[in-house]
Amino acid sequence: MEVRSETTQARSDKLPPPAVPKPRVQVWFVRVCSSILVWTCLVQLFAAGELWHTRIFTGLSNQISRFSAPVEPVPLPPPLPPPRNYTSNGILLVSCNGGLNQMRSAICDMVTVARLLNLTLVVPELDKTSFWADPSGFEDIFDVRHFIDSLRDEVRILRRLPKRYSRKHGYQMFEMPPVSWSDEKYYLKQILPLFSKHKVVHFNRTDTRLANNGLPLALQWLRCRVNFQGLKFTPQLEALGTKLVRILQQRGPFVALHLRYEMDMLAFSGCTHGCSEEEAEELKKMRYTYPWWREKEINSEERRAQGLCPLTPEEVALVLKALGFEKNTQIYIAAGEIYGSEHRLSVLREAFPRIVKKEMLLESAELQQFQNHSSQMAALDFMVSVASNTFIPTYDGNMAKVVEGHRRYLGFKKTILLDRKRLVGLLDLHLNKTLTWDQFAVAVKAAHERRTGAPTQRRVISDKPKEEDYFYANPQECLCEGTNCHDLFTHRNTNLTH
Repeated sequence: MEVRSETTQARSDKLPPPAVPKPRVQVWFVRVCSSILVWTCLVQLFAAGELWHTRIFTGLSNQISRFSAPVEPVPLPPPLPPPRNYTSNGILLVSCNGGLNQMRSAICDMVTVARLLNLTLVVPELDKTSFWADPSGFEDIFDVRHFIDSLRDEVRILRRLPKRYSRKHGYQMFEMPPVSWSDEKYYLKQILPLFSKHKVVHFNRTDTRLANNGLPLALQWLRCRVNFQGLKFTPQLEALGTKLVRILQQRGPFVALHLRYEMDMLAFSGCTHGCSEEEAEELKKMRYTYPWWREKEINSEERRAQGLCPLTPEEVALVLKALGFEKNTQIYIAAGEIYGSEHRLSVLREAFPRIVKKEMLLESAELQQFQNHSSQMAALDFMVSVASNTFIPTYDGNMAKVVEGHRRYLGFKKTILLDRKRLVGLLDLHLNKTLTWDQFAVAVKAAHERRTGAPTQRRVISDKPKEEDYFYANPQECLCEGTNCHDLFTHRNTNLTH
């Protein structure tokens, strides 16, 4: 106890003496003076703000107004269509083949087949084994949620095949390629009965498996609905494609030139006009490498004379000038790597110096995530081509046809469909001095006067579906209101030879 007392006493000795309270009058005086000083400063500051309109007070006022203004409500997304209530006859699994636009058309067809047969569709598998070896899945290119939701009043779509039907669980599904260019009777009579035997049927090829013509109007409309509304690119692709279009439009009107002078196209078609002997041999070796390119020995000049070859960049330069495009025309090259690289573009670039490609307009970092994914890069070219003032394909491949159909759907935007068979003859006559430049230009313009994507009837060849006009290039049933488009097409009808 004595020790504790001594310690306590020692601590108390070290404490400072208690503060003496100040008189109340003195405290009151200090407070009054401080208040007067603060108010004086505020008055001076606001006076300065009135005199000099300082940014400080203007910004402060704007911030106050912004926070006090009523907040506009964020618009709600449109309501989803009610799901279609039906008893499913089975599950349809499809594996698309080909490039982006071949697969796009096939997806539209497969949704239509699933609707016709009352099937449940699994989100389609995309081709990963073709020449391009693109590992992209459906969800890497298209907005899968939108695809499922926007079509749910027509078809039930699953993201993936239920596990109990997968090969990993030992299920042996029935696989087959449907017969090409088939109508609804084929699917109802020959395909539908397969689902009573096999719960799941796998279509392992889907290109051109549905007829162009002779289908019920409701099925044709559904094909259009999937194509123009159900298939949206991913938000990342949409954002970059929109930016690319905006950059081009800020620079003025532009032509999208689908220059199909790429290595795979030349190898597949056997077209070597303008190539060196070494290049021709290289293309031939590639054709033999891929067994599904069945034609082996091909006479390049014969195919060219028949209009079955894409135009060379040098030929395109002459044709564009003959059509009246001026030297300062902005031209966007919608294509992959041009065979022969930049030196093959030198003549075209000399004729039209304002040639651009996506790699020239976007930062490399913006394109990096899409590199080595040919279908995703093709999606960017697709968006630019659809938005262009004029679209000119040099070969009537799948992209050219699908873009043509989209531009018709958007109000028959100008699309110049080159008559290659006619052009090859005119080009040769001009180059061998038989035709003067003026004669050549007049002939080229006359040959394309009615090949600009204006309303026209699809050409039907009932016994030769490969030679008739492609549905997705001219979906005429979807291009006017009502069920009768006769008045729209009759006066503009012409037989086009693609």
